[in-house]
Amino acid sequence: MQSFKGVPLLVTGAGRGIGKRLAIGFAAMGARVGLLARSKAELDLCHLEIEHAGGSALRLRTDVSDYEQMCAAVERMRVHFNKPVQVVICAAAIQGPIGPFVETSPKAWTELLQTNLTGVMNACRAVLPQMIERRSGKIIVCACGGASSGRTNFAVYAATKAAVARFVESVASEVSEHNVQINSISPGDTYTHMTDQILAAGERAGWRESEHAQQTRLTGGTPPDKQLELALFLASEQSNHISGRLIGVMDDWKKLKSGMISPEQYTLRRIQKV
Repeated sequence: MQSFKGVPLLVTGAGRGIGKRLAIGFAAMGARVGLLARSKAELDLCHLEIEHAGGSALRLRTDVSDYEQMCAAVERMRVHFNKPVQVVICAAAIQGPIGPFVETSPKAWTELLQTNLTGVMNACRAVLPQMIERRSGKIIVCACGGASSGRTNFAVYAATKAAVARFVESVASEVSEHNVQINSISPGDTYTHMTDQILAAGERAGWRESEHAQQTRLTGGTPPDKQLELALFLASEQSNHISGRLIGVMDDWKKLKSGMISPEQYTLRRIQKV
């Protein structure tokens, strides 16, 4: 695996959940990590964990839904590490309203869309110009539950994740000639604060989602090392031939390294086996 020692890497949503897992994982691999989130307390804790483990990190208290804040964070990271951002992981997301769509609030939809979809767009727009100019860059977007199939009682959340995956496919074709790769990952079941939100919602989440969340809380879900392994691959030069794809941690993605399977099968529109 490629060394990430000294590589400037930005993680949105780094204060908790999958974003925090990946930030800590890449810091352990030697990356110089920009930790971006809204919560100062969560950023401080993640930063402390990385620093105590001997890693290098910079706290960037930022709202991903604000494009000007995103640009300022990217520039601050460039100045601090004396290098432009080379890898971006977009993990910032909120779950939004849980329950039947007809009972949800349009105001809640707006916040959800601004964080989960506009936030990804803002991050990409803030870093792509310098990546294109440098002819090198990697962007990894977390497209969690709902990207490849619908989710009852989570309609707007699922819509944002499907939109993100299609956005990635589209932008990938625009920047391919500039040697910039952008992909989506489906990190699998993960015990996070969203799991507890589902359990607290009870009947509004539906029995299937509630049982799934309960199982995830009991087992912890997908092991962090599996999520990190896929992210490390997509952030490395080994994946330069892969862009615009939606790849899950449980997919047989390791065959992509040797070209044993075509990346073309990893798209948003998947044909289900029967």
